Amino acid sequence: MSGLRRYQSLGNLVNRLRQDLNQQETESQRRVVNKPATILLLYAYNRTGKTRLSMEFKDAGKRRNNGAADTLYFNAYTEDLFTWENDLDGDNIRHLKLNIDSSFFNGLTDLSLDETIENYLSCYADFEFDIHYFEQSDYANWLNEKRWEDSESLQKQFEDYILGKPSFVSFKNQSAENIKVSRGEENIFIWCLFMAICERVLDGHQSYQWVKYLYIDDPISSLDDNNAIAVACDLANLLRRAASGEDDNGNPAPIKVVFSSHHALFFNVMCNEIGRPKEGEPSVKHKRYFLHRPNSEGGYTLRATDDTPFFHHVATLAELQRAADPDAGTLYTFHFNALRSIMEKTASFFGHKKISFCLKELGNLEDEAKYNRALNLLSHGKYAIHEPTLMGEDNQELFREILTDFITRFQFDLPEILGGTT
Repeated sequence: MSGLRRYQSLGNLVNRLRQDLNQQETESQRRVVNKPATILLLYAYNRTGKTRLSMEFKDAGKRRNNGAADTLYFNAYTEDLFTWENDLDGDNIRHLKLNIDSSFFNGLTDLSLDETIENYLSCYADFEFDIHYFEQSDYANWLNEKRWEDSESLQKQFEDYILGKPSFVSFKNQSAENIKVSRGEENIFIWCLFMAICERVLDGHQSYQWVKYLYIDDPISSLDDNNAIAVACDLANLLRRAASGEDDNGNPAPIKVVFSSHHALFFNVMCNEIGRPKEGEPSVKHKRYFLHRPNSEGGYTLRATDDTPFFHHVATLAELQRAADPDAGTLYTFHFNALRSIMEKTASFFGHKKISFCLKELGNLEDEAKYNRALNLLSHGKYAIHEPTLMGEDNQELFREILTDFITRFQFDLPEILGGTT
């Protein structure tokens, strides 16, 4: 694929991604850029629809396989498989309950994942965990939670399908038992559990023979930069292993992967780790895309970013320019935040710590002072993107003035984000 492509629906976009992962490499393709891939890396802003895309990718697999799943995914829905029991009555025994109706947990019953989870978790956190499994003594509590009356059929159902399955996870640290960990710690535990399951997938364990694809969307959004780099490196190593998988006869049998994120640092580390040749390992066939949704009325654009992983910064400017169009655009107060963010990144690129570097380049001292006051005042309000506030007319004119001077002075070559072919 070259240039920019536009897709009118998630279904069409999923077809494109699956085609990328499933096309066969020919002799002629070995000499061109448009080669098959085993890993797709997608960068997209929040609210683009990454979670919906991951679910449509999963559902497309079921439709193609007569209802049988082929995709193990990690996204916001994965985190919803875990809910807290906060012990509101006793207020001292808290644990994280698992939704065992999901096939996500299939391997926990048959496999010993505790050690693998611990190996990952110890890199990022300092608490401990215990996975508890349903025992016969849990039957009464199980009935009570379901609000069912005891019967022989329910006893058999419990013994055949529930007994021995994972029930909940408890946490502890050096000073307390049954603690409630923070949301960030909860997320990192769930992520480590997913990584442990992925290892069993790559080992070819019977419980996960159905997995042909991994779809990982925004795995860790609340980590600091240091931990984000560590998690990205661990994930990249796992995905490189997935891409180089072989069957029992030594023939290539990779698990295909789609990874998407809005986290610029995480995405960049993934690009570098996946794309960098490693001694003694085969190169990984992968593609990098910038996924964009120009408006809320539907339609998506997909642009290859193999040479420019940080194309999204330029794309943000293009979006701001579109919003600033006095005839067709609409400016909201949060656009000042976006403009300031881009100016900060530009200053950083040139080795400066503050946007004053950019402002000094834009014109005379009078303009510099005016722009500085505007950006300081108008980019620090608590503007909600989900409930946007229209920008006043005076501020709109000032925004257009700053944006035009900035783009002109630094000579950005802005792409036609809204263009492309279907």
